[in-house]
Amino acid sequence: MRQISLALFAGLLFGAGLALSGMCDPAKVRGFLDIFGAWNPTLAFVMGGALLPMALAWRVQRKLRAPLAAPAFSLPGTSGLDAKLLGGAALFGIGWGIAGLCPGPGLADLALAPARAGLFVLAMVAGMGIFKLTMNRRANMPGSKGR
Repeated sequence: MRQISLALFAGLLFGAGLALSGMCDPAKVRGFLDIFGAWNPTLAFVMGGALLPMALAWRVQRKLRAPLAAPAFSLPGTSGLDAKLLGGAALFGIGWGIAGLCPGPGLADLALAPARAGLFVLAMVAGMGIFKLTMNRRANMPGSKGR
């Protein structure tokens, strides 16, 4: 129950931060991305402001033996740049620029503007499903390395 409560609190806090900062407003996001037009730099301050608490969190994490709601940390490893990472980053950026939303704000927007965010979230879930299907099919092909 503690793990669920902490996850709910973290999700609500994150969603509230996205809504208050304006990151759930596609017009504001597109204005931030329009660096050669009517650029709106306000989201740069939001992103920059996120660096301080994250830096603090990483310092605290290094001193902990385990997280508050799990027996051990499960941190991702690092890897080099490859075509899959670069392609995914490009698709993410294109989608962000077109929709003015990314996954976190898209989910938060389901509560704020469900009609606008619903199509985005459906497309996002469909894309995740297509990726999973293609990667599973690719991993099961003869001669593949299971990537």
